Amino acid sequence: MHETGKSQERKRILTGDRPTGRLHLGHYVGSLKARVRLQQEYDTTLIVADLHMLTTRPNREAIEEISENARGLVLDYLAAGIDPAVTSIYLQSAVRETSELNLILEMLVSVNRLNRIPSIKEMARAANISDEELPFGLLGYPVLQAADILLPRAHLVPVGKDNESHVEVTRELARRFNQLYGEVFPIPDALVGEVPTLLGTDGQGKMSKSLGNAIYLSDDEKTVNKKVRGMYTDPKRVHADIPGTVEGNPVFQYHDAFNPDKTQIEEFKSRYREGKIGDVEIKDALALAINRFLAPMRERYCRYQEDPGFVDQAIIDGTERMRAAAADTMRTVRSAMGIAGALNRIARTAEKRRKRLEKVEQAG
Repeated sequence: MHETGKSQERKRILTGDRPTGRLHLGHYVGSLKARVRLQQEYDTTLIVADLHMLTTRPNREAIEEISENARGLVLDYLAAGIDPAVTSIYLQSAVRETSELNLILEMLVSVNRLNRIPSIKEMARAANISDEELPFGLLGYPVLQAADILLPRAHLVPVGKDNESHVEVTRELARRFNQLYGEVFPIPDALVGEVPTLLGTDGQGKMSKSLGNAIYLSDDEKTVNKKVRGMYTDPKRVHADIPGTVEGNPVFQYHDAFNPDKTQIEEFKSRYREGKIGDVEIKDALALAINRFLAPMRERYCRYQEDPGFVDQAIIDGTERMRAAAADTMRTVRSAMGIAGALNRIARTAEKRRKRLEKVEQAG
């Protein structure tokens, strides 16, 4: 809340990640950059989505990794510039209202609608899950995401390109609920990053932890140099004097995303197309730009790592704030649906019976 003559409610953001490992440059340009930029303007909540992990990894080993991966994920948030004093970071499984709202929203969407979401099948393929073995929970992944978004009644959802269709499901569910029970939820908008899909260093699709083609926010300078030197470029360009292709070339996409020297980038592109520059020069400049970009994050990493309890406290404080917001939302949801009213009517009837029996006993 902030004051402008009188108290006004700020709009809200909900977004987050599964605690499956450290964040990389693709996460940053996809949505993390927007989260950092908007956290002072919006009431921002970041979810450590551990329940979502169960949709593809319901094994005990994955569950046992959650606490450590959650710490690593939050450390990435803080190093990137998230301020826990203004942004609530919470553990999804610690907010029981998530499951309650998820159950309610499942009643408002059809299986056919969920089957039309292409990212679900992509997630299944990545996890080596056949169509016959597709878990109900994975099919309902976007519904659980909708519960995450609607619990804090978010207005804006910074997401990567692959989750944009999930936010559309949330919008549909919010409209459906409001039509049935009254205006409870805002209709959230998706905010896709300036670089919707950052190519992996191998040029074989988007940057991904599972494909081993990622540059992590926590990589040191030597590791970045090595990864950039090994990046895929134009395979037809076997010598520096052969004209090369800039479009679709990961090296130039990374320059556009992380090199602030736009004059240098345009010069590189022109010389590359003319066959007047070698890959080594371009890659060395890129490695320098990425390392300069990551330098402030590395400084924050060191600062937070020196205070190991800070990350845990940030999660605890954010979870408590989210529990309060979720409880308030679900009171409103139950009231709008009449669920709370039904229980109250039963309670009143039971109380009348108890008093009637008391009078009979006293009269006898």
